[in-house]
Amino acid sequence: MIGALHRQALRIAHTLRHRWRRWRKTPLEGVTMIARDAEGKLLLVRLSYAEAAWSFPGGGPRRGESMEAAAVRELREETGCEAAKVRLVGCMEEVLSSSPHSAHVFTCLTDDMPRPDGREVVEARFFPPHSLPHPMTDRTQARLAFWRETERASTTG
Repeated sequence: MIGALHRQALRIAHTLRHRWRRWRKTPLEGVTMIARDAEGKLLLVRLSYAEAAWSFPGGGPRRGESMEAAAVRELREETGCEAAKVRLVGCMEEVLSSSPHSAHVFTCLTDDMPRPDGREVVEARFFPPHSLPHPMTDRTQARLAFWRETERASTTG
């Protein structure tokens, strides 16, 4: 019962945040964590308050928090996993809720099994890179392509 109320509150907050951003058009910054296990599988989550699609863990930094610290915290909060060998992939410029958005994309390794809280995150699992789940959000697909291109460039450059 409390979990259902919490999920409903998250859906309302998500809608209000979206409308506020559309109205204010304030530049925003956020983080995404592309976590892999020892076998190279990617960790994806399904959120309780957004579209029913898979995405990478992520969110926004707290006041005074570095982008890397925010990515590590979001991974821990959403999945219960600890990050090792954290590396900045890069920053993507995009539009989120009609506002300019800088998405700082990080990658890390983890040897933890995900434990979603059932409130914000309803499911979290590792998937082989060649067999990712569908549907994935458009942003997740863009971040995945950005990460893969950056990885390709670093091995050929």
